Amino acid sequence: MVKWLASVAALALSAAAPAEASNCRLALLLALDVSSSVDPVEDRLQRGGLVAALTAPEVQRAFFAADQKVALSVYEWSGRYNQEVLLDWTLIDDLETLVNTAEIIANSTRSHNEFPTAMGYALGHGAKLLQSAPECLRKTLDMAGDGQNNEGFGPQTAYREFPFDEVTVNGLVVNAADFEGEVGLIAFYRAEVLHGPGAFLVIADGFEDYERAMRQKLERELTPPAIGALPRPDGSAG
Repeated sequence: MVKWLASVAALALSAAAPAEASNCRLALLLALDVSSSVDPVEDRLQRGGLVAALTAPEVQRAFFAADQKVALSVYEWSGRYNQEVLLDWTLIDDLETLVNTAEIIANSTRSHNEFPTAMGYALGHGAKLLQSAPECLRKTLDMAGDGQNNEGFGPQTAYREFPFDEVTVNGLVVNAADFEGEVGLIAFYRAEVLHGPGAFLVIADGFEDYERAMRQKLERELTPPAIGALPRPDGSAG
């Protein structure tokens, strides 16, 4: 009888494992640009904008719009060897946890400020972080930045050399740097950065608009996909 009960318990645990694994619907990794083109005021707007966006009512609703949870992590990037994790993988299972994660970001300090924009290295670092994420149905990496890659290999090389087969990469362009020009930077993100099914781009009109853009992007990413939804104007599913 004891052996029989042990066998039943083992079968129950093995049957429950897939259900537990699928309890996470999305692993969401946010990447913040802290390269030398981002000055201290702009970094404060970026960091504060992310905190405000995470705690906005519409984003809170999107986090908890389904029984399946969201795993969240945040890192900042600049030069080829300059990436720092601000928030390790955290399963957002209630409002208190979401607020606590926002407080961690609010209390964070910038790791670097003098390095160039090594986006390929930043993407490679993100791919490695996603490999350590909880098991979720989908994986999304968000690249936010105000400039094009200017050190090392570019995004397309990163997509070939790192495990991105099941990862969607969205973009948040901060159209603020005078030397970049709107058309060039946006075109770069659309051609080189967006990756995977349903990838999309949100444009912030300067760092003062960062909160609005991040809020819009998070709400769209976190809202569970509707079956049979009409495509959006940019060609991605709604």
